[in-house]
Amino acid sequence: MPEISDIVHLKDLWDEKEAASLAGNPLALLRYRSNLLGADLRITNFGGGNTSSKFELPDPFTGKPARVLAVKGSGGDLGSIQESGFALLYLDRLEQLKNRYRGEQYEDEMVDYYPLCAFGQNRVAASIDTPLHAFVPAPHVDHLHPDWAIAIAAAANGKQKLEEFNRKFGRKIVWLPWQRPGFELGLQLERAIKDNPGCDGVLLGSHGLFTWGSTQRECYLSSIHTIDQMGEFILEHQKKSGPVFGGLDHAALPNRADVAAAILPALRGIASSNKRVIAHYTDHEDALTFAGSKWAAELGQLGTSCPDHFLRTKICPMFVDWDPAKQTLDDLKAQIEKRAGEYRSTYAAYYKDWATPQSPKLRDPNPSVVLIPGVGLFGFGKNKKEARITTEFFINAIHVMTGASALSEGEASHPYPQSRHPERSKEFASARNYVALPRSEAFRIEYWALEEAKLQRMPPEAEFSRKIVLIVGGGSGIGRETALLLAGKGAHIVVADMNESAASEVAKEAAAVAGKDAISHTAVNLSSTESIAAALRHTILQFGGVDVVVNTAAIFPVGANPDGTLTEAQWDTTFRVNVTGNYLLARALGNLFREQKLPASIVLTSSANAVVPKAGSEAYDISKSALNHLIRELALGLGPLVRVNGIAPATVVAGSTMFPRDRVMQSLKKYKIEFSESESTEELRGKLADFYAQRTITRRPILPADCANAIRWLASDESAKTTGHIIPVDGGLSEAFLR
Repeated sequence: MPEISDIVHLKDLWDEKEAASLAGNPLALLRYRSNLLGADLRITNFGGGNTSSKFELPDPFTGKPARVLAVKGSGGDLGSIQESGFALLYLDRLEQLKNRYRGEQYEDEMVDYYPLCAFGQNRVAASIDTPLHAFVPAPHVDHLHPDWAIAIAAAANGKQKLEEFNRKFGRKIVWLPWQRPGFELGLQLERAIKDNPGCDGVLLGSHGLFTWGSTQRECYLSSIHTIDQMGEFILEHQKKSGPVFGGLDHAALPNRADVAAAILPALRGIASSNKRVIAHYTDHEDALTFAGSKWAAELGQLGTSCPDHFLRTKICPMFVDWDPAKQTLDDLKAQIEKRAGEYRSTYAAYYKDWATPQSPKLRDPNPSVVLIPGVGLFGFGKNKKEARITTEFFINAIHVMTGASALSEGEASHPYPQSRHPERSKEFASARNYVALPRSEAFRIEYWALEEAKLQRMPPEAEFSRKIVLIVGGGSGIGRETALLLAGKGAHIVVADMNESAASEVAKEAAAVAGKDAISHTAVNLSSTESIAAALRHTILQFGGVDVVVNTAAIFPVGANPDGTLTEAQWDTTFRVNVTGNYLLARALGNLFREQKLPASIVLTSSANAVVPKAGSEAYDISKSALNHLIRELALGLGPLVRVNGIAPATVVAGSTMFPRDRVMQSLKKYKIEFSESESTEELRGKLADFYAQRTITRRPILPADCANAIRWLASDESAKTTGHIIPVDGGLSEAFLR
């Protein structure tokens, strides 16, 4: 067993006490081992790699011990997998499948047999890598995709360098040329181990690493020890090599986040030409180094090598050739549009070149990764988590390219060791000692029927999936309720409020519903153009743009003069927030929406008071009347791309910051409604709301949820043909009937 003291770059996270508590449960120990391996992205990426254990369980049919394979289920993630995420299969039945195997061209049909090998009531979809684990003659097996290992696996001189590695560290790791994951690779892996007695690992060309052990602990140590040694090997070569990627042509811009915010709406709009996507921007040091390097375009066009990488990053990133020292932002936007068109055409040609009548239909031809010198890396996906993970995968790919390039010892020549058949070596493209998969092999994986089946098993997307919603006034009342409602319907939400602490609390509530990746918060002051611009910038950098803007923020001034009337300053502030603030918000959004070029929706909050005059609330009432007409003007000015509508609630007392405890008690006294000062604020608000409800036809209090439901409809595609309208949410207030 490897010595713990020999591990330099990684950490041994194994806790003997915790492991001992799981000793009687081999599946729990497998989960524990898997979680430790998945906790470090240097060991494996999100959703990548798989682990397995072979052990005995009582056969539910005979009661006798049966040898079982537990292997990570299809689509699972090692870092977060639970015991329920492992497929359990009879090991002897998997062995019997060798007799059913008709050869490599028929290997996909073997997947249909895996469910027939399921143990007991386990119905977890077995991974395509199941035979790889079943046929390795060891109780515990790890198959991982560490950057350092793939750097050797993707090097043009990788087999030679693996032999050097083995000599240096006294190892017996075997090289296996590239083979698409599946039954055939499982048989090749089994033969390679049998043909090399004493081997202690297998490196799959252009793919990843296999290690194993006789115990869970030994397997874990074997994995991190091997990866750590490979890291030492790569890092030593990097110290001796020249500047990374040939050195920098373009240094990182000091204002790169400003540039990213300026281009992201247009970039996201272009990347959404087929279907809306969510963006993730990172100025990770390695991404900046690669994007600004001399070799970026050359290496970038090769794409990634590991199949786990390019399933998310596509065959290659979109590299935007922009010189920040000589060109303007307008030049950059023009270049993005040009390159996107070229990328889509190239991707469609790639599909046409390799598709067969049985291939799934052409998928989104837009890039999922974009690199811009001086600015950084942009990832796109169906949601924020997918977009973030996509950028993480490409940073993994950058690490692989870094390592493979550092291993160079001059011009490598064909045949490359990744190719099983020397005569097909030239199908593998290479640059700077880095070898990428042939486009034919990339297509076979990307458009694999088994991958398509995995996509088809995904649950349908929620109503607001792929939509970015900015909720101004989201810290309380209607705004809070809207945030929670839309979070449950798949929206990506920025909760904005004058009270940033309140926005933060609501964001936490929404994150508990939608996940932390989908929710953010920021402060905003509607009376300040700078604050509005900052809130929009935050939203753009967080998610890439905006699709829906909801504003529920407003002020209801209470007279500060001795006679109870408003001061001039209060009057001005009321209109500045309730009317001008909405105009300033819409004006800023107009520029963003024009850049984004995607249909969008704005929902503003008016009031029944806009058409029902009331003594003592003139400033509020008139400001809402002005807002009603502003909604109509904005609908004209921003259409047809942007719809602008509003809701007009009657008095909403519950959860409203407009009804602090003192004001509620004052109103209860005014209307001679009995109450006790020991009652909670919400109880007092409930009494006042019930009183107001008696003025309506339905006699039911107007709740924040009622308004949120109306906002949801106006924000959704269900109301795609409604604009310039204000929907009453007033319980049937006859005085507010439109005339």
